[in-house]
Amino acid sequence: MTIHQVQEEIVDEFAALNGDVEKIMCHIIDLGRILPPMPELYRAEQNLVKGCHSRVWLASAESVNGIHFYADSDTLISKGLASLLLRVFDGQHRADILNADLYFIKRNHLERFIGTKRSNGFYAMIAQIKFCVSNLSGTDHELVNTTF
Repeated sequence: MTIHQVQEEIVDEFAALNGDVEKIMCHIIDLGRILPPMPELYRAEQNLVKGCHSRVWLASAESVNGIHFYADSDTLISKGLASLLLRVFDGQHRADILNADLYFIKRNHLERFIGTKRSNGFYAMIAQIKFCVSNLSGTDHELVNTTF
């Protein structure tokens, strides 16, 4: 699926929740629960995202099939938000990720549901993903901290 197609799927998913804050938060938490485990070697200090309210780790590995992402967090809401990003970006190619317009966030009014601190962390995750994708060398590459 393309980034656009995945985002449309996410928009439809959240639209089905009819703006119900409790249902939306439960859905985000459920996404955190089903996030595949992050390989332990990537759960390292250098993969922590700066600017997140909770501890969030992001890492990636590039292959011929695209860039694959791994994430973990110490809170289910942050894990759920990371899960959304991995769903959008995992398996995509560098140019598509770097040029992506992430409209699903605004269309679903996610900032309204997750609050300012988590929104800032969510955007820090996006910035770190794009920064690191732009610096991938074509081999396995851990995401590095950036200054935001």
